[in-house]
Amino acid sequence: MMEIAIPILAFLSVMAISGSLLLAYMQRQAMVGIKLQDSRFVKLPGKEKPKQFNILRLLARIGNVVSHGNASKSLSEQLVRVGYIGSASSAVYTGVKILLFIIGFVVMTVLLMPTSFSGTEKLVLTVLAASVLFFIPNFIVVAKLARRREEIRRHLPQAVDLLEICVSSGLGLDMAWSVVSEEIRQVSPILANAMSLTNFEMNLGAGRADAMRHMAERTGATELSSLATILIQTERFGTSIAETLKIFANSMREARTHTAEESAEKMTVKLIFPMALFIFPAVLVIVAGPALITLLGSKMFGSG
Repeated sequence: MMEIAIPILAFLSVMAISGSLLLAYMQRQAMVGIKLQDSRFVKLPGKEKPKQFNILRLLARIGNVVSHGNASKSLSEQLVRVGYIGSASSAVYTGVKILLFIIGFVVMTVLLMPTSFSGTEKLVLTVLAASVLFFIPNFIVVAKLARRREEIRRHLPQAVDLLEICVSSGLGLDMAWSVVSEEIRQVSPILANAMSLTNFEMNLGAGRADAMRHMAERTGATELSSLATILIQTERFGTSIAETLKIFANSMREARTHTAEESAEKMTVKLIFPMALFIFPAVLVIVAGPALITLLGSKMFGSG
């Protein structure tokens, strides 16, 4: 069993790394598209796409065939929140999952052919390995979504402080938004891209309220949704934007502090199980071991 387990684990590891690299490549291409739009680059007529996009077109075709060209709305929203904003992101994502399933099925079939497993066992192991590869993109997307939300939550107070400084110095909110989106890029590219895309949308003629709502929907971060709501209400009621931003930044820092304190309080309970399973037995052996050895030795010599 160990002889077949090692190749299976190695194969799953290689496919997991390959899938993550492919998804990272897709995200880089999406970010390049955002920068090109924000820099007002225009595609020249008659210019063909480079050949490195052939694999993405192939995956998109596979995904369109499987989903019949109609990807679910929840999948599209989730991919947008992760950063895959292209129109073919859902099709490519589905194509990656199907391709990983096929590769896993074929490779596991080849690996299990010379073994002594029964036909049912071979089929179960093959489907199990292919299913693991099939769900690897799901795990990657969930992990990237959590990482993006955490990065936005960590750097948004600094961005709001910069907005408050720019607005207090006399800049309009739109100009301040553009300036902060460029300044924050060195610290948090994810937050900067979200703000740049919102600024580009406003420059195209969309209302500030609509652009803010779209930003909150694209990122899925509750903090950005709260910021958009506050800015919309401030604009509607005519209150001070600088004071509102200052209060919002302070409230975010207080909420982050409370979250850290809550996590610290929960840590005591979470440490009970590792301590009981790993630390306490070791301490027991160290403390009671010599006494037990001495007691057993005295009984053996006493009986002798």
